[in-house]
Amino acid sequence: MIQKTTLLSAIAFLLFFSFSFAKPYKAADREYYEIKVYRLSTNEQVKKVDAFLKDAYLPALHRSGIGKAGVYHPVTNDTTVDKRVYVFIPLRSLEQVNTLEDLLVKDAALVQAGDAYWNSAYNAIAFNRIESIVLKAFPMMPKFQAPALTGNKTDRVYELRSYEGPTEKLYRKKVEMFNDGGEVALFNRLQFNAVFYAEVLAGSRMPNLMYMTSFNNMADRDEHWGKFKVDPEWTKLSALPEYQHVVSKSDILLLNPAEFSEL
Repeated sequence: MIQKTTLLSAIAFLLFFSFSFAKPYKAADREYYEIKVYRLSTNEQVKKVDAFLKDAYLPALHRSGIGKAGVYHPVTNDTTVDKRVYVFIPLRSLEQVNTLEDLLVKDAALVQAGDAYWNSAYNAIAFNRIESIVLKAFPMMPKFQAPALTGNKTDRVYELRSYEGPTEKLYRKKVEMFNDGGEVALFNRLQFNAVFYAEVLAGSRMPNLMYMTSFNNMADRDEHWGKFKVDPEWTKLSALPEYQHVVSKSDILLLNPAEFSEL
Protein backbone atom coordinates (compact mmCIF):
# COMPACT_ATOMS: atom_id res chain seq x y z
CA MET A 1 0.00 0.00 0.00
CA ILE A 2 1.23 3.47 -0.78
CA GLN A 3 2.42 5.25 2.35
CA LYS A 4 0.49 8.43 3.14
CA THR A 5 3.45 10.81 2.92
CA THR A 6 4.64 9.34 -0.38
CA LEU A 7 1.11 9.43 -1.76
CA LEU A 8 0.59 13.07 -0.83
CA SER A 9 3.97 14.08 -2.29
CA ALA A 10 3.14 12.34 -5.55
CA ILE A 11 -0.27 14.00 -5.69
CA ALA A 12 1.23 17.45 -5.06
CA PHE A 13 3.76 16.97 -7.87
CA LEU A 14 1.16 15.69 -10.31
CA LEU A 15 -1.22 18.53 -9.53
CA PHE A 16 1.56 21.04 -10.23
CA PHE A 17 2.45 19.25 -13.46
CA SER A 18 -1.19 19.03 -14.50
CA PHE A 19 -1.87 22.71 -13.92
CA SER A 20 1.38 23.73 -15.64
CA PHE A 21 0.66 21.94 -18.91
CA ALA A 22 -3.13 21.67 -19.11
CA LYS A 23 -5.35 24.10 -20.93
CA PRO A 24 -7.39 26.19 -18.45
CA TYR A 25 -11.06 25.21 -18.34
CA LYS A 26 -14.04 27.00 -16.92
CA ALA A 27 -16.03 23.81 -16.44
CA ALA A 28 -17.61 22.79 -13.15
CA ASP A 29 -15.27 21.64 -10.42
CA ARG A 30 -13.75 18.28 -11.31
CA GLU A 31 -14.21 15.40 -8.90
CA TYR A 32 -11.52 13.17 -7.48
CA TYR A 33 -11.70 9.39 -7.26
CA GLU A 34 -9.94 6.57 -5.50
CA ILE A 35 -9.78 3.06 -6.90
CA LYS A 36 -8.79 0.46 -4.33
CA VAL A 37 -7.54 -2.84 -5.72
CA TYR A 38 -7.58 -5.82 -3.37
CA ARG A 39 -5.19 -8.50 -4.61
CA LEU A 40 -6.16 -12.00 -3.52
CA SER A 41 -5.26 -15.65 -4.06
CA THR A 42 -8.34 -17.63 -3.05
CA ASN A 43 -12.11 -17.52 -3.44
CA GLU A 44 -12.32 -17.57 0.36
CA GLN A 45 -10.42 -14.27 0.47
CA VAL A 46 -12.80 -12.82 -2.14
CA LYS A 47 -15.78 -13.79 0.01
CA LYS A 48 -14.19 -12.28 3.14
CA VAL A 49 -13.34 -8.99 1.40
CA ASP A 50 -16.80 -8.82 -0.19
CA ALA A 51 -18.48 -9.33 3.18
CA PHE A 52 -16.32 -6.60 4.71
CA LEU A 53 -17.09 -4.18 1.90
CA LYS A 54 -20.83 -4.89 1.97
CA ASP A 55 -21.43 -4.92 5.71
CA ALA A 56 -18.78 -2.54 7.04
CA TYR A 57 -16.82 -0.48 4.50
CA LEU A 58 -19.57 0.87 2.24
CA PRO A 59 -21.82 1.83 5.19
CA ALA A 60 -18.82 3.63 6.73
CA LEU A 61 -18.22 5.47 3.44
CA HIS A 62 -21.83 6.64 3.56
CA ARG A 63 -21.42 7.87 7.13
CA SER A 64 -18.37 9.84 6.00
CA GLY A 65 -20.43 11.62 3.34
CA ILE A 66 -19.83 9.48 0.25
CA GLY A 67 -23.12 8.69 -1.45
CA LYS A 68 -22.34 5.70 -3.66
CA ALA A 69 -19.41 3.42 -4.42
CA GLY A 70 -18.89 0.66 -6.94
CA VAL A 71 -17.49 -2.82 -6.26
CA TYR A 72 -16.42 -5.05 -9.14
CA HIS A 73 -14.85 -8.43 -9.85
CA PRO A 74 -12.89 -9.34 -12.99
CA VAL A 75 -14.95 -11.69 -15.17
CA THR A 76 -12.14 -14.26 -14.81
CA ASN A 77 -11.95 -14.05 -11.00
CA ASP A 78 -13.24 -17.57 -10.35
CA THR A 79 -10.60 -19.27 -12.49
CA THR A 80 -7.51 -17.05 -12.33
CA VAL A 81 -4.74 -17.30 -9.75
CA ASP A 82 -4.43 -13.50 -9.39
CA LYS A 83 -7.88 -12.64 -8.04
CA ARG A 84 -8.92 -9.05 -7.45
CA VAL A 85 -11.71 -6.86 -6.09
CA TYR A 86 -11.99 -3.28 -7.36
CA VAL A 87 -13.66 -0.50 -5.36
CA PHE A 88 -14.47 2.82 -7.05
CA ILE A 89 -14.92 5.68 -4.55
CA PRO A 90 -16.02 9.18 -5.64
CA LEU A 91 -14.47 11.83 -3.38
CA ARG A 92 -15.71 15.30 -2.50
CA SER A 93 -12.16 16.66 -2.44
CA LEU A 94 -8.53 15.62 -2.71
CA GLU A 95 -8.19 16.07 1.04
CA GLN A 96 -10.44 13.04 1.55
CA VAL A 97 -7.62 10.84 0.27
CA ASN A 98 -5.69 11.93 3.35
CA THR A 99 -8.53 11.68 5.84
CA LEU A 100 -10.75 8.83 4.65
CA GLU A 101 -8.75 5.93 6.05
CA ASP A 102 -8.33 7.68 9.39
CA LEU A 103 -12.06 8.31 9.55
CA LEU A 104 -12.85 4.70 8.79
CA VAL A 105 -10.40 3.32 11.35
CA LYS A 106 -12.03 5.52 13.98
CA ASP A 107 -15.52 4.34 12.99
CA ALA A 108 -16.58 1.97 15.78
CA ALA A 109 -19.48 0.60 13.74
CA LEU A 110 -17.09 -0.33 10.93
CA VAL A 111 -14.76 -2.12 13.31
CA GLN A 112 -17.64 -4.06 14.82
CA ALA A 113 -19.29 -4.96 11.51
CA GLY A 114 -15.95 -5.89 9.95
CA ASP A 115 -14.68 -7.96 12.86
CA ALA A 116 -13.89 -11.08 10.80
CA TYR A 117 -11.87 -8.98 8.36
CA TRP A 118 -10.10 -6.69 10.83
CA ASN A 119 -9.12 -9.54 13.12
CA SER A 120 -7.83 -11.92 10.46
CA ALA A 121 -4.95 -14.00 11.76
CA TYR A 122 -1.49 -13.61 10.22
CA ASN A 123 -1.82 -17.10 8.70
CA ALA A 124 -5.41 -16.59 7.49
CA ILE A 125 -5.11 -13.17 5.82
CA ALA A 126 -8.07 -11.52 4.11
CA PHE A 127 -5.97 -10.14 1.23
CA ASN A 128 -2.44 -10.21 -0.12
CA ARG A 129 -2.00 -6.48 -0.83
CA ILE A 130 -4.08 -3.35 -1.46
CA GLU A 131 -3.24 -0.82 -4.16
CA SER A 132 -4.66 2.71 -4.14
CA ILE A 133 -5.01 4.77 -7.32
CA VAL A 134 -5.96 8.46 -7.04
CA LEU A 135 -7.56 10.16 -10.03
CA LYS A 136 -8.98 13.51 -11.14
CA ALA A 137 -11.96 13.69 -13.49
CA PHE A 138 -11.57 14.96 -17.05
CA PRO A 139 -12.94 18.44 -17.83
CA MET A 140 -15.34 16.94 -20.39
CA MET A 141 -16.88 14.74 -17.68
CA PRO A 142 -16.16 16.51 -14.39
CA LYS A 143 -18.44 14.27 -12.32
CA PHE A 144 -19.04 10.53 -12.31
CA GLN A 145 -22.30 9.16 -13.66
CA ALA A 146 -24.28 6.15 -12.48
CA PRO A 147 -24.90 4.17 -15.67
CA ALA A 148 -28.39 3.81 -17.11
CA LEU A 149 -28.38 0.06 -17.73
CA THR A 150 -31.46 -2.13 -18.16
CA GLY A 151 -30.01 -5.64 -18.25
CA ASN A 152 -29.80 -8.07 -15.35
CA LYS A 153 -27.17 -6.94 -12.88
CA THR A 154 -25.35 -10.27 -12.98
CA ASP A 155 -24.92 -9.93 -16.77
CA ARG A 156 -23.63 -6.36 -16.77
CA VAL A 157 -20.10 -5.68 -17.93
CA TYR A 158 -18.00 -2.73 -16.76
CA GLU A 159 -14.90 -2.04 -18.81
CA LEU A 160 -12.00 -0.36 -17.02
CA ARG A 161 -9.29 0.86 -19.38
CA SER A 162 -5.86 2.25 -18.56
CA TYR A 163 -3.76 4.10 -21.16
CA GLU A 164 -0.12 4.70 -20.31
CA GLY A 165 1.85 7.39 -22.14
CA PRO A 166 5.45 6.92 -23.34
CA THR A 167 6.35 10.39 -21.98
CA GLU A 168 4.58 13.03 -19.92
CA LYS A 169 4.26 15.24 -23.01
CA LEU A 170 2.73 12.50 -25.18
CA TYR A 171 0.46 11.43 -22.33
CA ARG A 172 -0.86 15.00 -22.23
CA LYS A 173 -1.74 14.71 -25.93
CA LYS A 174 -3.88 11.65 -25.20
CA VAL A 175 -5.66 13.56 -22.42
CA GLU A 176 -6.22 16.36 -24.92
CA MET A 177 -7.54 13.85 -27.44
CA PHE A 178 -10.25 12.78 -25.00
CA ASN A 179 -11.23 16.33 -24.09
CA ASP A 180 -10.60 18.96 -26.79
CA GLY A 181 -10.17 16.29 -29.45
CA GLY A 182 -13.71 14.99 -28.96
CA GLU A 183 -13.17 11.38 -27.91
CA VAL A 184 -15.39 11.73 -24.83
CA ALA A 185 -18.09 13.32 -26.98
CA LEU A 186 -17.84 10.39 -29.38
CA PHE A 187 -18.30 7.89 -26.56
CA ASN A 188 -21.32 9.88 -25.41
CA ARG A 189 -22.87 9.89 -28.88
CA LEU A 190 -22.43 6.14 -29.16
CA GLN A 191 -23.96 5.66 -25.68
CA PHE A 192 -21.10 3.88 -23.94
CA ASN A 193 -22.62 4.64 -20.51
CA ALA A 194 -19.36 5.93 -19.06
CA VAL A 195 -18.99 6.00 -15.28
CA PHE A 196 -15.91 8.27 -15.35
CA TYR A 197 -12.91 9.49 -17.33
CA ALA A 198 -9.92 10.62 -15.28
CA GLU A 199 -6.22 11.38 -15.04
CA VAL A 200 -4.19 9.27 -12.62
CA LEU A 201 -2.58 11.56 -10.06
CA ALA A 202 -0.92 8.85 -7.99
CA GLY A 203 -0.50 5.19 -8.76
CA SER A 204 2.03 2.50 -9.59
CA ARG A 205 1.97 2.98 -13.39
CA MET A 206 2.35 6.55 -14.61
CA PRO A 207 1.77 8.66 -16.56
CA ASN A 208 -1.63 7.21 -17.41
CA LEU A 209 -5.33 7.87 -17.62
CA MET A 210 -8.22 5.57 -16.81
CA TYR A 211 -11.87 5.41 -17.73
CA MET A 212 -14.81 3.08 -17.19
CA THR A 213 -17.68 2.34 -19.56
CA SER A 214 -20.59 -0.03 -18.91
CA PHE A 215 -22.87 -2.35 -20.87
CA ASN A 216 -25.93 -4.54 -20.31
CA ASN A 217 -23.99 -7.69 -21.21
CA MET A 218 -20.97 -8.88 -23.18
CA ALA A 219 -22.82 -8.90 -26.50
CA ASP A 220 -23.87 -5.29 -25.90
CA ARG A 221 -20.25 -4.41 -25.17
CA ASP A 222 -18.97 -6.05 -28.36
CA GLU A 223 -21.66 -4.32 -30.43
CA HIS A 224 -20.74 -0.89 -29.07
CA TRP A 225 -17.03 -1.34 -29.77
CA GLY A 226 -17.79 -2.66 -33.25
CA LYS A 227 -19.61 0.58 -34.05
CA PHE A 228 -16.89 2.70 -32.45
CA LYS A 229 -14.07 1.22 -34.52
CA VAL A 230 -15.72 2.04 -37.85
CA ASP A 231 -17.23 5.39 -36.88
CA PRO A 232 -16.04 8.09 -39.33
CA GLU A 233 -15.38 10.52 -36.50
CA TRP A 234 -13.06 8.04 -34.78
CA THR A 235 -11.34 7.16 -38.04
CA LYS A 236 -10.61 10.84 -38.64
CA LEU A 237 -9.58 11.61 -35.04
CA SER A 238 -7.26 8.63 -34.66
CA ALA A 239 -5.46 9.48 -37.91
CA LEU A 240 -4.49 13.03 -36.89
CA PRO A 241 -0.68 13.45 -36.76
CA GLU A 242 -0.73 15.10 -33.33
CA TYR A 243 -2.34 12.03 -31.77
CA GLN A 244 0.09 9.41 -33.03
CA HIS A 245 2.19 7.35 -30.58
CA VAL A 246 0.47 8.84 -27.54
CA VAL A 247 -0.20 5.46 -25.86
CA SER A 248 2.65 3.07 -25.07
CA LYS A 249 0.58 0.48 -23.18
CA SER A 250 -3.13 -0.12 -22.75
CA ASP A 251 -4.87 -2.46 -20.33
CA ILE A 252 -8.46 -3.60 -20.80
CA LEU A 253 -10.18 -5.10 -17.77
CA LEU A 254 -13.69 -6.54 -18.00
CA LEU A 255 -15.58 -6.51 -14.71
CA ASN A 256 -18.88 -7.70 -13.30
CA PRO A 257 -20.51 -5.67 -10.51
CA ALA A 258 -20.80 -7.30 -7.10
CA GLU A 259 -24.42 -7.94 -6.17
CA PHE A 260 -24.18 -5.16 -3.57
CA SER A 261 -22.37 -2.65 -5.82
CA GLU A 262 -24.07 0.75 -5.88
CA LEU A 263 -22.75 1.83 -9.29
